[in-house]
Amino acid sequence: MLRALYVDFNSYFASVEQQLRPELRGRPVAVVPMIADTTCAIAASIEAKRFGVKTLTNVADARRLCPDIVFVESRPAVYVEFHHRAKAVVESVAPIASVNSIDEMCITLSGRDQPRLAAEKLALEIKYRLRKQLGECITSSIGIAPNSFLAKTASDMVKPDGLVIIELTDLPHALMPLKLNHFVGIGKKMLQRLIDSGITTTPALLTADAAKLRAIWGGIEGERFWQKLRGEDVSTRETKTSSISHSHVISPDHRSHAHAQAVLSRLTQKAAMRLRDMEFVTTDVSLYLKLRGDEKQKRHQRVDATDRTTTLLETVQALYESMLKDRSVRNNTPMAVGMAFAGLTPREGQSLSLFDAQPNTEKLDRVIDQLNLKFGNNTLFWGGAFTAQKAARMAIAFNHIPDLVIERDVKGASDSTPSLERAKPGGCKFAPGLG
Repeated sequence: MLRALYVDFNSYFASVEQQLRPELRGRPVAVVPMIADTTCAIAASIEAKRFGVKTLTNVADARRLCPDIVFVESRPAVYVEFHHRAKAVVESVAPIASVNSIDEMCITLSGRDQPRLAAEKLALEIKYRLRKQLGECITSSIGIAPNSFLAKTASDMVKPDGLVIIELTDLPHALMPLKLNHFVGIGKKMLQRLIDSGITTTPALLTADAAKLRAIWGGIEGERFWQKLRGEDVSTRETKTSSISHSHVISPDHRSHAHAQAVLSRLTQKAAMRLRDMEFVTTDVSLYLKLRGDEKQKRHQRVDATDRTTTLLETVQALYESMLKDRSVRNNTPMAVGMAFAGLTPREGQSLSLFDAQPNTEKLDRVIDQLNLKFGNNTLFWGGAFTAQKAARMAIAFNHIPDLVIERDVKGASDSTPSLERAKPGGCKFAPGLG
């Protein structure tokens, strides 16, 4: 029985750029966080992938692999707006059960849509409407299977523009040619654990019993993985937000510790606003610093449960200053910075610390949030971020799609880009200077 249909958009960021900018169509394109030789691709077009360029390929290697490659600075707000349009198109065909990332979504098949021919027809209708309503560059690979895990696996088997159906009768032989790390849930660490346990191939994985996988995974997740491989409909466990983080690659002309601290101030204020919007408090603040020569530094500090911007800024500043006590850090050049709030708990019911001597800025924080929501994120901010107002642009993590209202930098806009309502499939005419 087929229960899941998984839609995975091909080379999503690059495909959106090619759709909106016809001059990029048919050309190898790499989307980068900034135009600089020291950065790397966060996405590559289908044409670029044919030359071996992929996510995290640095600019120099990308040029070596593909001399004709075109580098395009990322526009996260555009990709988020396009995501919402794509989601609406898919939902016009069938209800979406889950959105797993900005370019992946899953449909639960039921009733008349479960037979193979009906499910295939549904997939072809989704592909047709996406091309018709969003444009010729927007293709997707679709997997159909007895559960969402296998449907996701199937969607990765033929790219671009694939359609793969795995039925129970196709198991396990349909999975035999795949590599171990093709399966969701087998990353670097888990791959090594499997190898250490004597499982070095997919056939070995598929013939292992549930008890062995449970031992390798160290718990029930191993048994659930065994069930998923056999097409069982294993319910998805609820996940909750465990951290809020932001990072930023510093442009070559601003690589100094002073600017890095200004960027961190901007990142921290942005994260604090998200923290309050989600009605959480944090109990752990961490700081990440990447230096020239690929040297990395990390510090973290436990704090009393808080969502106050001033407290969080002071904590981040103290962490950075503790790093600067190390001469090797002080004399090196900062390339990228990042910060995170962890130990998140609901704000409701939290008691204030008896030892907090700082003034209560709760009302001030709320006023600043309201003004920034109304007029844009740079309307009002703490002074430490003054020289980094253009830093901390919107970023899209694998499982987090930014809120365009919270992220916008000017009233009524996101990332300084016009609305996609102006875009027309096939032509997509935008205002001059876009991209």
